[in-house]
Parts: sequence; C-alpha cells; structure tokens
Amino acid sequence: MSMDDRRESLRVWISAVFPGEEPELSPASEDASFRRYFRIHSRAGSYIVMDAPPDREDCRRFVRVAKAFARRGVHVPEVLAADYEQGFLLLTDFGAQHYLSLLDDTNVDALYGDALRVLLNLQRGEVTDAVLPPYDHALLMSEMRLFQDWYLERHLGLRLEEQQVCMLDESFAVLAEFALDQPRVWVHRDFHSRNLMVINTGNPGVLDFQDAVLGPVTYDLVSLLRDCYVAWPEVQVNIWIQRYHAQALAVGIIRDVPLSQFQRWFDHMGVQRHLKAIGIFARLYHRDGKTAYLPDIPRTMNYLLTVCARYPALQALHRLLESLGQ
Repeated sequence: MSMDDRRESLRVWISAVFPGEEPELSPASEDASFRRYFRIHSRAGSYIVMDAPPDREDCRRFVRVAKAFARRGVHVPEVLAADYEQGFLLLTDFGAQHYLSLLDDTNVDALYGDALRVLLNLQRGEVTDAVLPPYDHALLMSEMRLFQDWYLERHLGLRLEEQQVCMLDESFAVLAEFALDQPRVWVHRDFHSRNLMVINTGNPGVLDFQDAVLGPVTYDLVSLLRDCYVAWPEVQVNIWIQRYHAQALAVGIIRDVPLSQFQRWFDHMGVQRHLKAIGIFARLYHRDGKTAYLPDIPRTMNYLLTVCARYPALQALHRLLESLGQ
C-alpha cells in the first residue's frame, strides 16, 4: 500500500473514531523508523495518530511496552484507540516542545534532573524477561557492524583491509564485553533530547520506547548525557554521572560499584552506542533518503575520538577514526 493510500485509510479510521467529525491530519514529527506521526484536532482536544505499517512495525509491542513503562512511573502517551491490523494508534498529545528545542544553560540542570528521576524509576524493580527481550551479544555486535557496513564502506566508500576488519571485530568484542558485564535493567534505548517532551505535569513525557530491552545499566544514561543531538561540557557531564551513580547506589540499582568502574562502563557503552548511531545516520541517508541526520555525525564522531583516546584497548579503533578526517 502506498503512503497516499495509507493516509486515506488513516483518515477513514479517524472519522470512525470521531463520528460526526472530520479531523484534519497534520505532520507531528519526523521519525527515524517507518512510523509516521500526525496531529489531529477534534472537539475534544488535540491527539497524536501513529501510522505504523504492520509489515514493518509492531503496534502491539508499542502498546505492551507503554503499559509496562507506565506501571514504573514513566509518563508515556496513553493509547486511546487501536487498529492493529492496519497499524493505527490514537495517542494522547504531549505537545511540540521536546527537550532539544528548549535546552539551554539556564534550564538544562533542572530538565536533566527530571529525566534522571524518570530513568531511576524505569530501572528500579524486578528485572524479568517476560516483557522485554535481552540486549544480548548478537544484538550489540550487529548494531556496531552498522558503522562498518553503512558508514565506513557505504558512506565513505572505504575498502577495508583484512587487518582493519579484524581490528574492528576485536574492538567490537571488547565493547560488547563491557556492556554485558553491567547489571541489567530496563533500557528505553533512545532516551535522548528528541524523545523527551517538556510537559507541565510529570515531566518529561517520554516517546519512542517501543524498542526497549533488558540491557546495560549505563545505556540510557549515555543516551541522555552524550546525546547525538546536543553536547554539554565534560565537567557538567561528569557531575551528572556522579549524581546518578550516587542515586543508583542509594536505591539499589547498582551495588558495590565504585565510581571509577561505573565511568569505564559508561565510556565503553557510549562508544558502542555512537558507533551504532553513526551507522544508522548513514543508513537513513543511503537507504531511506533522509538527510536530516548527517549533520549530527561530526558531534557523534567527536564523542568517539575523545573516549577511545582514553583506553588502551581502543587505541587501534582511535587511530582508524582519526585517519578518516571527519
């Protein structure tokens, strides 16, 4: 079904949800997946409609994770109506002010304080495989290979030598080991400034959680503090890391983990995530024709260069990254 056909089917469904009305659909946000979001205005108020092609996306998973997150005190959109066969959901509307659009030096500490509180809520409680799949070795490795396949080879057009491929495999294995050594918690997986909405009650509103997994305790913290879309001074980032570490110890999310060890986990997790992110940005451009993420690659690459330089096991990766001149 073409996008125009899906939009017409969505319009018909919305008319059935709001009988006697003809709410207009207007684009609400751009997504890095196959999902589309529209805003509608009815007599009862403003709502968000998700269009998720069922052959590409799983609306049932979205609803299942939304309910699980809400039970842990995470403010996620409420699902008001659903058509799983067509891939349509009607959601409450958190508005248009995401963190990225409002963050500045005067409010970032308060807004990130709210985000860290929500993150701690998400990570507390029993860890069970019944709701979320594991962030296992295979997934960690496949994500990092996006950097090799889509950025190095496809985007930059590099023909890697066998020695370079072996080096990447060894570096990826080190990063996966650091991830798997960490305590497992519920991981949002994209806990960053574009998915956190500034709202009046229960700030922040949290979006894009459907790919949540059981995984490393530092993953979401890295997503927030070393955000691919905005960077903060390292001194301030370290303050937030220390604050989270103390709070996580206090509530039992981590136990007997010194700050130095936690920092190593955080740094290596960041390298894994940023390799994946650059690969995804390149894939979005070459496969999907989406150019909006290309300007975020230099910021993300800078994180990689800075952190890899600190650790002996990542020196070979650092040399490769430096040679790219990006």
